[in-house]
Amino acid sequence: MIDQRTAPYAIFCLRVTLGLFAIAHLYYKYAVVPGGVDGWWANLTAAGYPDWVVIYVLSAEFLGAVLLIPGICARWVALYAVPLMLAAAIHWFMRKGYFFTAAGAELPTLWTIALLVQAGLGDGAYAMVRSPTVPFINRVRHPAHA
Repeated sequence: MIDQRTAPYAIFCLRVTLGLFAIAHLYYKYAVVPGGVDGWWANLTAAGYPDWVVIYVLSAEFLGAVLLIPGICARWVALYAVPLMLAAAIHWFMRKGYFFTAAGAELPTLWTIALLVQAGLGDGAYAMVRSPTVPFINRVRHPAHA
């Protein structure tokens, strides 16, 4: 049974946490990585990733940082970031294994699930702009007329 009194606030906490994680990742790219975003971008392109992948990564993290915390279409922003985290989980699993102690896929897997949970639960409390409804969920089916 879902507690309708506290569930919106739990969703809010998840939304803010995901947004803060996105801010932390952007901070890392801009302030910690040698060469900043340019150095990070150069490393990815040198590894063979096309520019559109790098642009998608930055856009997903930027949208997560800017839109999740205030709750602007949070369901759709979370869904937009899922492929990024799923790809990161696969990337690190193939190179390092699963466990976080070896820099593996454990954290990106958890982040992917958290994004899917956010998308499934919706915007939560204190959302500035509610997400548009999902077109195929909660549709009323009318019986066919004879």
